[in-house]
Amino acid sequence: MKKHLLYSFFLLVVLLTAWEVVVRIRSIPELILPTPSVILMDIIQLVKSGFIWPHLRVTVIEIIAGFLIGSLVGLLLGVTVSQSSLLNKVLHPYIIASQAMPKLALAPLFVLWFGYGILPKLLIIALICFFPLFESSLTGLRLVDGEKVDLFRSLKASKLQILWKLRIPVAIPYIFSGMKVAIVLSVVGAVVSEFIGASEGLGALIIVAQGSMDTPMIFSSFLLLTAIGVSCYQIMDVLEKKLFKKYTFHRRN
Repeated sequence: MKKHLLYSFFLLVVLLTAWEVVVRIRSIPELILPTPSVILMDIIQLVKSGFIWPHLRVTVIEIIAGFLIGSLVGLLLGVTVSQSSLLNKVLHPYIIASQAMPKLALAPLFVLWFGYGILPKLLIIALICFFPLFESSLTGLRLVDGEKVDLFRSLKASKLQILWKLRIPVAIPYIFSGMKVAIVLSVVGAVVSEFIGASEGLGALIIVAQGSMDTPMIFSSFLLLTAIGVSCYQIMDVLEKKLFKKYTFHRRN
């Protein structure tokens, strides 16, 4: 095991131990702050009973689908805008405005317009996570060396060839940075969307647990959502490294 992983694990053990000790010494009620051991037992019980699986499945599907939709829209819009200064000046204020709007306030409207199905939840998630892809792809596509662009043009390369052969390879690190931010934000978007009119999902489970004052279940749901977010981020990180390795190999050969 790498040294930094050992340090991270040690820090986690220290924090959880301190949490457990402080709660027990100060006799803090479970309703206010349960111990890590109580939360762990609650998660085990939720898994064994099978109660958590439908909610977990719904949230994961929403996260993945919303992320894919938002990322695709953000990437395509970033590529399109990067090819036209006029288009960038026209659309950019509206794109910024779409991010300035509070998403929690939009959720009830989406439910009113599109019903209580999965569509309003996907729209909220996509709206939250498309912007990082738009900004990162736009930045990466515009950071190409002007001399290289002139070289491609002198070789009679078309605008599409310059984009595919030059700009996109340069922008890949920026695009993946945006994707890693977006996949984490999609978890936030899923929870926010489930807070409004959802009967399934970890966000809906948090609302139910809050109503029944089941604090351990609230913390269990938080922990599962955190695990999903961290796992998704790590998957994107692995994909980025594999793609860079493959791309570097082809460039050298």
